[in-house]
Order: sequence, then C-alpha cells, then structure tokens
Amino acid sequence: MALHLLQHDRDGARRIAAALDAAVANVRHCRRCHTFTERELCSICSSAGRDARLLCVVETPADQAALERTGSYRGLYFVLMGRLSPLDGIGPNEIGARALLERATDGVVEEVIVATNFTVEGEATAHLLSQALKSRGLRITRLARGVPIGSELEYVDLGTIAHALVDRR
Repeated sequence: MALHLLQHDRDGARRIAAALDAAVANVRHCRRCHTFTERELCSICSSAGRDARLLCVVETPADQAALERTGSYRGLYFVLMGRLSPLDGIGPNEIGARALLERATDGVVEEVIVATNFTVEGEATAHLLSQALKSRGLRITRLARGVPIGSELEYVDLGTIAHALVDRR
C-alpha cells in the first residue's frame, strides 16, 4: 500500500499520514471497556439503550466491531486488547484480567459472554477467565461454534465438526 501511494497518490499518502497522526494524538482507551475512543467513555458504554446485565469479552476492538456489525447483541463489552500467550510473556496482567473481574462484579452484570477467538491462545484465555468469573458467582457463556451456514460437511475441518456434534442443540 505504501509503495502504491508513493508511486501513484502522494497526496493520499499525506492524508493517511495526517489521519494516523491525529489518531495517535486523540484516540485512547475507554475507561469502562478499554476499546478505542476519542472520549472518556466510548459510544457503546455511554449508550442508555444497551443492556448492562450482559458483558461480552472480546480480544480486540476489531472483534467488538465484528459483533456490532451483526446487530444482534445489545449488551456491553470488555476488550482485552490481546490474549494469553505465555511464550510471548503475555499473562493475565497484560490482558487486563483484574480490570475485567472488577467490571464484571459491579453488581449489575449477570452474564459474561466469553467471545475470545477459537485459537489455542483464545481457548486458554477463555478457560482462565471463565474459571475466575465462575468463582465469583457469575453466569458464564461461550460463543457457539460449529458448521458455518452454507458450507458442506466434507469441506469443514474435523475439529469444527467434532465441536458441532458436542455442542449440538
């Protein structure tokens, strides 16, 4: 992209550079959910129309945005800004586990939806957080996983089929 802009659109490159500079200067983390925002509270946390009893835990702001695009979730979020990765030196403190526990035990949250990715690190993160949250008496759920709509079983990986069978309803 950089090479293309330098070769074909130097004004566009300058505009992107200025936009990135402005983002670095103005974007910060939401005080409640840790996503990116230009204000103290993001638009989701400050919305009166959201269900504060539901708290969805995601790894990144991009994951949060993907869930929001579905239009099917009306609760609040907590963005970890990462996932456990002991080999990279990323433990519970680096992903804000303590802040999540404080947020989830505010007396309003009733259910925590753990929506980490279905990778080895995401699963480890989900397990650690679920155990810590369950011990505090919260209802913990996990995003369902299974065969994607429109797919054919012969082309779906075996792990997905196995989880779809175990989690069938």
